[in-house]
Amino acid sequence: MAAGFIHDKLEIKFLILYIAARVSEPLPPEGMQELTMCDDGIDYFAYAECLNDLVQTEHLRLTEEGCYAITPKGLKNSEICESSLPYSVRLRTDKNVAEYNRRLLRKNQVQSRVIPRENGSYVVELRLQDDVDSILHLELTAATEAMARDLADRFRKDPEGIYTRLLSALYPPAEQ
Repeated sequence: MAAGFIHDKLEIKFLILYIAARVSEPLPPEGMQELTMCDDGIDYFAYAECLNDLVQTEHLRLTEEGCYAITPKGLKNSEICESSLPYSVRLRTDKNVAEYNRRLLRKNQVQSRVIPRENGSYVVELRLQDDVDSILHLELTAATEAMARDLADRFRKDPEGIYTRLLSALYPPAEQ
């Protein structure tokens, strides 16, 4: 095993519970793996075994979407055991979880999708939301799938800029 601060399966389980208790919504398998493999002492096969054990012991549950959610039992044990994790691992994990939650929030605030139509064209649906309301909901028709996907990509890269330019076009400066 590589050098790291995590040395046994129990610590891996503590880390998984620590992560699951801090994410803003249930984690897909790849998200759980990304956040857990933060220490050189963690081996993938040990991680996979520990994750399965936590589901079997009902510390975690699998949602209908196949994501991992912490249970009340897991939350209680996480609170009890979190101080057993090395401080440097907790710091790194807190940083990684904060970044993951930030990306997740952004993904939920900025959405786009491409919908094929019967006539061969495509509808591009663009949404920008804050924590409370929908700020922008725009549907555009595109002639090709490539054009539709390009519109969706451009929107996801700068939704606030597009919103500002749209408002500027609708409310031009008053003539003096």
